[in-house]
Amino acid sequence: MDEVQRALPPRWLLKAFTKLNVLVYRASQGRLMHQMKGRPICLVDMIGRRSGKRVTIPLMYLPDGDEVYLVASQGGSAQHPVWYYNLIESRAVTLQVQGRKRVMRVETVSTEARPRVWDRCVECYPDYALYQARTERKIPVFVFSSP
Repeated sequence: MDEVQRALPPRWLLKAFTKLNVLVYRASQGRLMHQMKGRPICLVDMIGRRSGKRVTIPLMYLPDGDEVYLVASQGGSAQHPVWYYNLIESRAVTLQVQGRKRVMRVETVSTEARPRVWDRCVECYPDYALYQARTERKIPVFVFSSP
């Protein structure tokens, strides 16, 4: 089977792993489960747009000075991840990198900046190019910055 066509893991498995990742990351202050495929993981706390409750997800991130980039790839799924819609609605999140938490403003990377930022994201994590090849949607990139 072609790598582009390879199926994504079942949703229930992804949800279970996400919960485990958050628990272990928090309990260890990010000393455990802080990487995926050799890339750094952060925890993002946001408000669910439908539930109004706090939602925490572990995501790969790309630090860039005081800013942080996150890619809403969901492994190249045809749909945006649920957290994408939460970020669009909330605009402010708490980001935890290991033991350090900070409140950050979140925006979608501008159309003008996207090619440069996307290339940098792919350079740091080449699978993003594979994920983009799996889907017709343009994978969104978010920039997190100090409020």
